[in-house]
Amino acid sequence: MKSAAGALALALPFVAAKASYDGYKAFHIDSHHSYEALQEKLSALHVVDIGCGDDHDHLDIAVAPEDIAAFEALGLDASVVAQDVGVELAREGALKPYTATVKAAGEVPGLPEMSWFESYHEFEDHLQFLEDVHAAFPNNSETFVAGESLEGRPISGIHLWGRDGPNAHEAIVWHGTVHAREWIVAPTVEYLLYQLVDGYQKRTCTAVRAIDNYDFYIMPVVNPDGFVYTYTDDRLWRKNRQHREGATCVGTDINRNWPHHWDVPGGSSPNPCSGTYRGEAPGDTPEMAVLTNHTLEVGGRNGLKLFVDWHAYSQLIMLPYGYDCSKAAENNDYQMELAGGVAEAIRSVDGRVFVYGPTCPTIYQTSGVSMDWAYDIAGAELSWGYELRPANARDGGFVLPPEDILVSGQEQWAGIKHLLNNF
Repeated sequence: MKSAAGALALALPFVAAKASYDGYKAFHIDSHHSYEALQEKLSALHVVDIGCGDDHDHLDIAVAPEDIAAFEALGLDASVVAQDVGVELAREGALKPYTATVKAAGEVPGLPEMSWFESYHEFEDHLQFLEDVHAAFPNNSETFVAGESLEGRPISGIHLWGRDGPNAHEAIVWHGTVHAREWIVAPTVEYLLYQLVDGYQKRTCTAVRAIDNYDFYIMPVVNPDGFVYTYTDDRLWRKNRQHREGATCVGTDINRNWPHHWDVPGGSSPNPCSGTYRGEAPGDTPEMAVLTNHTLEVGGRNGLKLFVDWHAYSQLIMLPYGYDCSKAAENNDYQMELAGGVAEAIRSVDGRVFVYGPTCPTIYQTSGVSMDWAYDIAGAELSWGYELRPANARDGGFVLPPEDILVSGQEQWAGIKHLLNNF
């Protein structure tokens, strides 16, 4: 497919102006098991991939206005997802500036205002939010920088601990926004952080039990370069911003770059112009070195109880393994029982159905992914990947209005409460 600004591969090396999706029409196409042939038919058109992975049963794309007639003339089994992607993007609203919590001399400030969850925010504001949570919880938290991205931005998080002090218990590690365009992820993870700290301060059973028994390492944005690029240049950018020698396309999919079962055929792409480009070697992105080193470090102290990689969209709870549909984790029955309870707790909030199970047979084959690495290499007892709301591209895909932020947090907090109470 022709590469427009933000086109299917999300891969142009430079964009002269911020990508506009005004007039782009979005479609869901059934591949009828002819995925490669479908891609070939679309290769001459300017389109952008608005799907969230490698499901070869269908393709979700947005077509540039000048090519809509040519697309419709192909006669594909397609249905309209959105009449104008630009209009849908406008529903997200402007990125709202965040005012840091004011700390009076000698006083511990309160947690940030809940208005944080009423809009989307720039990367620097997410860093400040973590600092403000720490300021409100100074004796039981610290912010940290696990390392730097390719472009020198901090890959940051917050560490929570309870009555026994830091580094006394098994670790719980949460990563968010490895795929840059998944804007709902960071504020949802931050809502979980907020509820944990607020609950601990108010002595609620779930939060006290969790923080007193586990060391939490919560990292809402682990692909900062890509995330910044989504609001400076191209809202639908997915990958990091790594340039490869000899390649015309930019970016590696960090969640196909984990150094474990990295080169399984069909689980990722060797093409630098693909949204699921795996890189040239296992773990060869700067961000991956940071994430693996940090996870191994914190898990190596007292063990790794839970690893979660938060994504959007599709409403899924994905367990090991992605690389092989015939394999499941040794403790799969235990993980499935917990995941079923989490899914039911999420559904109780507003009826959202989350499908759960080992990744490969549940959705599609993926290789070089976080859940497989964390379970096999880091030794996580539970290693999950979430796909948050919505269920499909027709319901918004990567582009959700800010009104969805709070309810996304609420439904995920219901699920996490169940998980924390049933370890």
